[in-house]
Amino acid sequence: MALSSAFHERLHHMDRTRIQRLSLLQAEKESQADKSRALASKLANIRASEQRCSWLDQKIASQQFKLLSVKCQIENLEAKQDSLSLQLRLLQNEVEELEELRDKRESFHEAKRIEMREFKEIAERFVVKCRMEVDSLRNKVNLLRSSFMELKSNSGDSCNSEITAAEVRRLELQAEKDNVCRIIDCNHQIKAQLQKQLQIILMTQTQDKGSELKSATR
Repeated sequence: MALSSAFHERLHHMDRTRIQRLSLLQAEKESQADKSRALASKLANIRASEQRCSWLDQKIASQQFKLLSVKCQIENLEAKQDSLSLQLRLLQNEVEELEELRDKRESFHEAKRIEMREFKEIAERFVVKCRMEVDSLRNKVNLLRSSFMELKSNSGDSCNSEITAAEVRRLELQAEKDNVCRIIDCNHQIKAQLQKQLQIILMTQTQDKGSELKSATR
């Protein structure tokens, strides 16, 4: 009877021990499961962080590429700006040279116009003077002719010497008249040539101004 009681006690003790161990194992299992879940969560967070880091790296690389592209564009724009600045300076120098040349040409043309205007005035005064002299010579010739006719009708053959002198004087006056007429014709020709040269100069100046405007617009 005592042996049976001890056996039961031993069996009961083993059963409590088994239950305790099972409880410990269950607690350990749950603890391991909690740790596994925590570890899995940490791994998931790590993967998410890695993915985020990878995304950030890609974004940084993209931004760096864009930054490099913008830098290249800026360098290209600066190079174009330098080239345009050089072209602008060259054009400004060319415009200044053209303006200086135009001023010199205009001064030259203005001097020529003044010279031609003065010559024209002198020629016109000379023509008027020559006309007045021609009219005076014509009047003298007419007066001599009248005197000659009068002397011829009054004196007859006795005035041959005076007639001869008057005729000589008439011929001299006629020669002077012809000389003055030739001078007038020559002056008219010179005047026409000068007017033609003036027209050519004005046409050349107009063409030069047109060429300068075209060069400036380029």
